[in-house]
Amino acid sequence: MTDQNPIRQRTSGIDRALQIMDILAERLVPVTAYELSKAAGAPPSTFYRLIDELVERGMLTRTAEGRVWLGPRLMRYGLAYRSRMSAFAEAEREMQALSQRTGEMVQICARDEGRMAVIAMAEGGGHFRVTSDVGTRVPLNWTASGRLLLGHLPEAERIAAFAACAEPSRTGLAPTDPALLAAESRRDYEAGLSVQIDTSEEAVACIAAPIRDEAGACVLTMSVVMPRHRVEGTLEAIAAEVRAAAATVERAMGLHRAF
Repeated sequence: MTDQNPIRQRTSGIDRALQIMDILAERLVPVTAYELSKAAGAPPSTFYRLIDELVERGMLTRTAEGRVWLGPRLMRYGLAYRSRMSAFAEAEREMQALSQRTGEMVQICARDEGRMAVIAMAEGGGHFRVTSDVGTRVPLNWTASGRLLLGHLPEAERIAAFAACAEPSRTGLAPTDPALLAAESRRDYEAGLSVQIDTSEEAVACIAAPIRDEAGACVLTMSVVMPRHRVEGTLEAIAAEVRAAAATVERAMGLHRAF
């Protein structure tokens, strides 16, 4: 039993550290150690000691007000991870080109468990802004990209995933029925295009296409995010641009598929 205790304690420490990272990544703002412990349901004393250790190692930082935030060491790990993601590197280049061609905001999104995460963004030419900046995570059922990211999975897995993560959106327009979402997800994935309007934010349209790996899994999405009033009369042209951009990324990865 003595030999097993250190393993359990070490695993618990890793789990607690990951909890802290997840909470901060979810909230996107520095918080107090007490708020962290309350959100995690852990004794404050446990979190205070762990936070001190993580700050010493550069995994966390403290603001001038004493709040806790992610540390610079994490950026190094993130950059190293991104440098090995050939799909992301190619998608980031094409994202900039697509934004210049359309004059609209373009986002690259990926799945983060039951959420869709915005991992890169190119601003459009105008003053249009959305709340989904880089790092934003929203339920998969809220967006066109979120649905595409599950489209390659078998039906039972799609239904189970949506059943676990679907939530009502702020606009009240995002469907939450797992079977319906699973069907729409597969349909859009096979079509190579998903369009959602007002489901995540009011008066905002999202036109997304899947970026697939060699096995056909949707690993990223390329999407144009634009005001709803500009969609009418331009949807067909924007959709063609988005699908072409996603296809360009896949070709750069050595894949050749028809839309």
